[in-house]
Amino acid sequence: MGPQIDLPCEGESKIDLFQRREVRKTLHEGEWWFSVKDVLEALTDTSDGTRYAGDLRKKDPGLNSTYSEITRTLPFETTTRGTQNLVFINIEGVFRLMQSVPSAKAEPFKKWLAKVGFERLQENENPELIVKRAIATYRAKGYDDEWIDARIRNKASRDLLTEEWSRRGMADYIALLTDAVSLGAFDITTGQHKTIKGLKSQALRDNMTPLELTLTTLGEQATREITKTTNPETFPEHKTAAYRGGRIAGAARQNIERATGQKVVSPKNYLTEAQRLNNARNNPSNLNEILQRLLKPAK
Repeated sequence: MGPQIDLPCEGESKIDLFQRREVRKTLHEGEWWFSVKDVLEALTDTSDGTRYAGDLRKKDPGLNSTYSEITRTLPFETTTRGTQNLVFINIEGVFRLMQSVPSAKAEPFKKWLAKVGFERLQENENPELIVKRAIATYRAKGYDDEWIDARIRNKASRDLLTEEWSRRGMADYIALLTDAVSLGAFDITTGQHKTIKGLKSQALRDNMTPLELTLTTLGEQATREITKTTNPETFPEHKTAAYRGGRIAGAARQNIERATGQKVVSPKNYLTEAQRLNNARNNPSNLNEILQRLLKPAK
């Protein structure tokens, strides 16, 4: 057995540091919530985060209308002042708050939040936390919510398909079967897709557009259903099923291309060059490995 890990309990209070500033947090309903006052003071260098929050709500009707949904007044226990009631905000709320706060610290704060917002939580026992951490991590990397939604759906369907292939003895052929799906969907292999986008070591799916991800998901979901109903046994039979699944997505792609007059697959990467450079400088080298572990289905 590995070392015993002390896990937080409901109501636990803690202080984390962001660039030498204290940010109070408390565990509520299985996830960390952060002091609104501390978050705003860390982001803006204001000396009165409570007043700043009030001013933001007046200036931003959208934020004001959802404020009660993303904040809670919760107790925070201290050793010097006893228990204080403070306004806390969840992680989704912090990202919403940052949309209203012009701050040069926003990007490093996102990365900090993705780390300290989920440490030591029992994510394997709470699938919702796994998804929330994935969302926070991708937001920290600069992706918008449309892309994140498409990527997480794609990751879930991908895992189900590879499990199906592995269960049927095709674990050694997953890359070749994936190419068969890609050929059906896009008329190119995954390697050719990466070449078109100018990628080398970067992950292809992290550079797809939401539409490319959605079509990939469709092809893989169709492949899984075809595999389950036709029960292929040999590699050639599995390859045929994978291509047929990909062709379902390919038909959708062709319809889209006819309607828009534009190719779905293009050299464009989803992230901007500035975002990619920022990620290279600031993101942990093992961020993709962390994300892979977080999104891996429980056994």
